[in-house]
Amino acid sequence: MLERCPRRRPPEAPETAPDASSSQQKPESLLTVLIAFGANLLVAIAKSVAALVSGSASMVAEAAHSWADTGNEVFLLVAERRGARKRDARHPLGYGRETYIWSMFAAFGLFTAGAIVSITHGIGELGDTGPAEDVTLNYIVLAVSFCLEGTSFLQAFRQARGAATKRRVPVLRHVLQSSNPTLRAVFAEDAAALVGLVIAFLGVFLHQVTGLAVFDAIGSIAVGLLLGVVAIVLIDRNRRFLLGESTSPELENAVLVELLAREQVESVSYLHLEFVGPSRVYLVAAVDLVGNDTEEHVAARLRRIEDSLEQSQYVEEAVLTLSVPGAPVLRPTSDDIPDVVRDGTVEDVASGGAGTLRA
Repeated sequence: MLERCPRRRPPEAPETAPDASSSQQKPESLLTVLIAFGANLLVAIAKSVAALVSGSASMVAEAAHSWADTGNEVFLLVAERRGARKRDARHPLGYGRETYIWSMFAAFGLFTAGAIVSITHGIGELGDTGPAEDVTLNYIVLAVSFCLEGTSFLQAFRQARGAATKRRVPVLRHVLQSSNPTLRAVFAEDAAALVGLVIAFLGVFLHQVTGLAVFDAIGSIAVGLLLGVVAIVLIDRNRRFLLGESTSPELENAVLVELLAREQVESVSYLHLEFVGPSRVYLVAAVDLVGNDTEEHVAARLRRIEDSLEQSQYVEEAVLTLSVPGAPVLRPTSDDIPDVVRDGTVEDVASGGAGTLRA
């Protein structure tokens, strides 16, 4: 069986500035995950102790939530490590999609260990009529947990806000569209954790004030439903990228401008960009070259352009072919290249729908 080997890039080609940018993005995502892991582990232990002492259904749900988040951070750490491997003969488009696979496992873990456990326990506690006991520890743990979860969320928010500001879009929209699944997972889980803590506080407080345990049980169910919604959103986003998510109009336009800026390229009649991992795209284009060289010279010119495109840290592989004579050409909507593309941070312009460039 023949195996396709990735093309070797010219050894004399210098490293470009975007590569340095890429190397800075990885530690930032890793730091975000590590902070989330540490915060969730401490919170999970504290909530478990409070749940055992008080018997609160809401605290049991919160403990399950935090243990699920802690386990998920392990999956996300694996995703960061395995997805960063270089492409080889068996995987010519690299290992970037492994990031989405392991992030999918994390989302399923949030759904099963967090949502289902919380909802099931809450339903089981609906018939409890006992008064609230030892709630002081619950309040202390909830307050400390809010501070720790808030610290983790602020790190994820800062990372997302910087890119969203460059794109001039809301932070939430950027997080949902980003090709970086670890950022999206940590942001969503920590945001859900903060909301869940408020719900748990209300459940415990209303149980204490009214003496009705049903409020505590409802709090547990509400936390479970919240986690279920977050998990489904994360699963869907990872599914889309595993299937092959198209890039945004910003990135498509920027790549078209980049191609047309090359002296050897007369026009572009077809352009396909697809994410194959966080900040990594597969580029296919049909171009018309300047002049009328022989087949041998044309093949060499196309290969040189492909190699130069792959010097960019966000292009995993570039494949160019010749345009069909008379084919309609693509025209950029703007000559401006967004800062997020110029900086090489492709995850900042992920997801926008295919077919945005028109002849």
